[in-house]
Amino acid sequence: MTPHVKSDGRTTRWDRHRAERREEFVLAAVRAIDALGPDAAVADIAAEAGVSKPVLYRYFADKSELHAAVGAWAADLVLARVLSAVLAPASARDRVTAGVTAYLDTLAEHPQAFLLLSRPAGGTDPLAAGKDQIAAKLTRLLGDALRHLGGDAGAAEPWAHAVVGLGTSVGQWWLERHTVSRAAAARYLSDFIWHALSGAAAESGVELSRLDAGTDEVTPLRSERRS
Repeated sequence: MTPHVKSDGRTTRWDRHRAERREEFVLAAVRAIDALGPDAAVADIAAEAGVSKPVLYRYFADKSELHAAVGAWAADLVLARVLSAVLAPASARDRVTAGVTAYLDTLAEHPQAFLLLSRPAGGTDPLAAGKDQIAAKLTRLLGDALRHLGGDAGAAEPWAHAVVGLGTSVGQWWLERHTVSRAAAARYLSDFIWHALSGAAAESGVELSRLDAGTDEVTPLRSERRS
C-alpha cells in the first residue's frame, strides 16, 4: 500500500505564486509588443513588467517559451470571444458571421501581438498549441451538429482544422495589408466559411440551416457553453 504523503502547503503557495507571476509577465509582454511591435526585445518586456531580464528568465526558459505563453493567452482570448459569439441565439449563417467578426475584432485589439504570433521564428510556432485547442473545440461543435442532423461526424475534424487554417491565414493577411476594412474582411471570410461548410454538408444531404435558433437542432450547440 502506498503511504499517504501530505502535500506541502508552501509548495502549493509557491506554485500559485509562480503561475500568477507568469500571467503578469505574459500581459506585460502583450503590452510591450502592442506598443513596440513584433520586434520588442525581452529587455523591453522586462522593463514593461518592472523587473530585470534575469528575473523574467526565472519564469521562462527563453524568448521562445515566453512567446509560446503569449500564444496560449491569445488562443484563450480568441476562443472565449468566438465561442461567446457563435453560441448566441441566431441563425446558423449569422453565427458564422458573428464568430468571424469577433475573431477579427480581437486581432484588431492587439494587432502587433497577433502579427508576432503569426510569424513563427526559429522553427517554432507560438500558436501551435492554441490552434490545436481551437480546432478541438470547433471539432466538438461541428461533430455534435452533424450527428444531430444525421450527417457524417467524421468530417468535423478536417473541417475544423480547415477553418482554423483559413482564419489564421486571412487574419495575418488583413493585419499586414489592410487593403480592405475589417467589416469587409469579416464579410468575405464569413461568406467563404459558411458556403464551404454548408455546401460540403449539403453534398451529403445535411442542411446546416436547420441549426437556426428556434428549432430543436440548436440544442447541441448550446450545450457546449457548459464545457
